[in-house]
Amino acid sequence: MRPQPLICVSDVEASSRWYQRLLNCQSAHGGPNYERLVISGKLVLQLHNWQVEHHHGRIGDPNDKPPGNGVLLWFEIDDIDAAIARASTMGVEVIMPRHRNPPNGDGGPNHWEFWLRDPDGYKVVLASPDGSADGDWKP
Repeated sequence: MRPQPLICVSDVEASSRWYQRLLNCQSAHGGPNYERLVISGKLVLQLHNWQVEHHHGRIGDPNDKPPGNGVLLWFEIDDIDAAIARASTMGVEVIMPRHRNPPNGDGGPNHWEFWLRDPDGYKVVLASPDGSADGDWKP
């Protein structure tokens, strides 16, 4: 199984450029209504315009609740330092700067995380691979 997350956004093309820059991924569709973002040909994220119904009807209501309420878009990144550097040059809104999870001791994923917000308000987490943070403990 491979997850294929899809989020609704206000400007598909602008969000596509934002995610391509942040995640170092590529467009595999393009256009104002729908986008598929891939890394090495594998789908990592789909973007859909809030207002476009296509054949399935409207996917969400932008006026119902804040976008992504209760959802984290979580991406494991091999080179988290490079991703954080890209995010910094983009001037992203940082929710939680780079930190270890768990903050101390053994257990948990023992990785680095960086929490930010995308242009539509979705919370995005960049995480290094499990076991890659400081310390000897490996999951």
